[in-house]
Amino acid sequence: MQVIISSELAPYRIGSGQYIFLMAIAFQQPITQKALSEKLLIDKTTTAKAITKLEAEGYVRRETDPVDNRYQLLYLTESGHEVVPKVQDALSRVKNKTRKGMTDEEYDVLLGLLKIVLHNLTDQEEM
Repeated sequence: MQVIISSELAPYRIGSGQYIFLMAIAFQQPITQKALSEKLLIDKTTTAKAITKLEAEGYVRRETDPVDNRYQLLYLTESGHEVVPKVQDALSRVKNKTRKGMTDEEYDVLLGLLKIVLHNLTDQEEM
C-alpha cells in the first residue's frame, strides 16, 4: 500500500510518510508539533522528521507561538494549500484501487473493523 501511495504522491515530492502530516495540518491549523504528534498517535521524532521534509519542500512553515514562545505553530504555505487537493485526488485514486471487488457496505464494514483494531491497539488503559 505504501508503495502505491508513494507512487501517486511522487510528482509532488511527498512521501507516504509525510502526507498524513500535511493533511492533518490542512484540516487543523495552526497546530503545534506536539499536538500533531498526539493527534496522529505518532512519536515526536517521526513527526519532526516529516515536518522538516514538508518544510524543505515548501509546503509547511513554522511560526513561534505568540502565547508561548517555547512552541512552534505549523501552517501550510501557499504551495501547501495548492498541493492539498492534488494529494486528496491521489489518495482517492489509491482508495478506489483498494475498494475493487467490494460493495460499499463491505467497504464500510472493513473500515469499521479497522477502527476497532486501531482503538484496541491505542487503548493505553489495558496495557
